[in-house]
Amino acid sequence: MARELKQQSLTIPILLDRFKTCRMQTEKICAPLQVEDYVPQPIAEVSPPKWHLAHSTWFFEQFLLIPFSGSYAVYDEDFAFLFNSYYNNAGDRVLRPNRGLMSRPPVSEVMAYRKYVTDAVLALLENGDASKEILEILELGINHEQQHQELLVYDIKYILGNQPTFPKYGDDFTTKAETKEAGWVEVTEGIKQIGFSGDEFSYDNELGRHRVFLEPYSISKILVTNQEYMEFIASGGYTDFNLWHSDGWDYISKNEIKAPLYWHKVKGEWQNYTFNGLQAINPDLPVQHVSFYEAFAFAEWKGMRLPTEFEWEVAADQFSWGQLWEWTASAYLPYPGFKKAPGALGEYNGKFMVNQQVLRGASVATAKDHSRKTYRNFFAPPSQWIFSGIRLAQSL
Repeated sequence: MARELKQQSLTIPILLDRFKTCRMQTEKICAPLQVEDYVPQPIAEVSPPKWHLAHSTWFFEQFLLIPFSGSYAVYDEDFAFLFNSYYNNAGDRVLRPNRGLMSRPPVSEVMAYRKYVTDAVLALLENGDASKEILEILELGINHEQQHQELLVYDIKYILGNQPTFPKYGDDFTTKAETKEAGWVEVTEGIKQIGFSGDEFSYDNELGRHRVFLEPYSISKILVTNQEYMEFIASGGYTDFNLWHSDGWDYISKNEIKAPLYWHKVKGEWQNYTFNGLQAINPDLPVQHVSFYEAFAFAEWKGMRLPTEFEWEVAADQFSWGQLWEWTASAYLPYPGFKKAPGALGEYNGKFMVNQQVLRGASVATAKDHSRKTYRNFFAPPSQWIFSGIRLAQSL
């Protein structure tokens, strides 16, 4: 659940402007798609674009309009079942692997649903008399949709990247060569403050602020590049079980993984799928679409390690970040004093605090105002389709 907001810092006009911008951005992300692209679900983890469009809309309907707008009429009683994600308190839902089986409602109906709910939210807020609770849920809904915007980019890339013709999407969401000079940030031992503080928005998993003791360490100023990762592959990194966690070795062996996602060996040369189609790999770009298992194995091969999420946060002001989410060595666990909010919104983060690994930073697909150094992203260790990279650390 979101941190409480200060109404004096987030006024209704500001939130309304952010809401409108957010809703338009989601549809802008989908603009390059053909209608057939909105439906496929190649793997369980990848949701159809149509589902993202509807689910982010259902969130506002379910948690804002139904409780607080007495005149609101639910658009379609079936949509709560079709487009709920994991909120058990909000009722039954279609199982995640079955989202791609829904050819109905059509995309045109989902877009009509979006407009209907957007107009209703604007009508609720534009009278200028919204409670603090309404503003908090609106802010949470905006951030929730921004999360789905990023997932939408991941999922679109997976859908297109598994087409036999490797279709182009466009120039958005591309990484660049790291601009900072290579080197290391050294951090002395000591007690450090971790977690969010302030009056702005944060998620509950960033609270509460607490102390940790860190041993001295150094952390790389730049991300690992494609060139470095190709050297890892060429040296036999994917065939040396000594470099891998047992789970990681079992996973890559069972699934015959021999390179990052979207990498293809074409006539003896590495190419990768990008939003501009299949291209020769640029050795200077940061390596992307690696799992935690691969990030760990690469660090082992280099004789280094991944930073903990606390080491990353303490040093974050001294290097550039934001191109790719960065795997850390930290399991996703609650901070001291963490408490879930009651009801469905309390299911938002706490229920996933098992079998997940923390990533820090942001990516080129992260919404412009949706990143901060205390943000705790999390995914399962095998995840490759996310926009993930590697930053190395070492103990001093």
